[in-house]
Amino acid sequence: QVQLVESGGGLVQPGGSLKLSCSASGLTSSPTIMDWYRQAPGKQRAFVARITPFGVTTYADSVTGRFTISGAATRDTVYLQMNDLKPEDTAVYFCFAPSFDAWGQGTQVTVSS
Repeated sequence: QVQLVESGGGLVQPGGSLKLSCSASGLTSSPTIMDWYRQAPGKQRAFVARITPFGVTTYADSVTGRFTISGAATRDTVYLQMNDLKPEDTAVYFCFAPSFDAWGQGTQVTVSS
């Protein structure tokens, strides 16, 4: 059974930084594609970033240049470094393994002064 556990969320001022972690267990094939999504209040869950087993990364336009996705060699842990945070980045951030259709429980990120 695949289990994804996010951590690292919190309250940060605009312009600040946070680093989210996603710890994966039960993956029958690793490394695998890993995504980060986010869901703001009253909005649909939206794609943020992806890393492939070959280390190729993709980002949503809204976070390009500010967020960086990275992972350990085995992809057991995937990170999302978030810099220059803005109030519109406030959301619950989820880790997702699309090959396993597995979601984490989410971690809250709040950007506010």
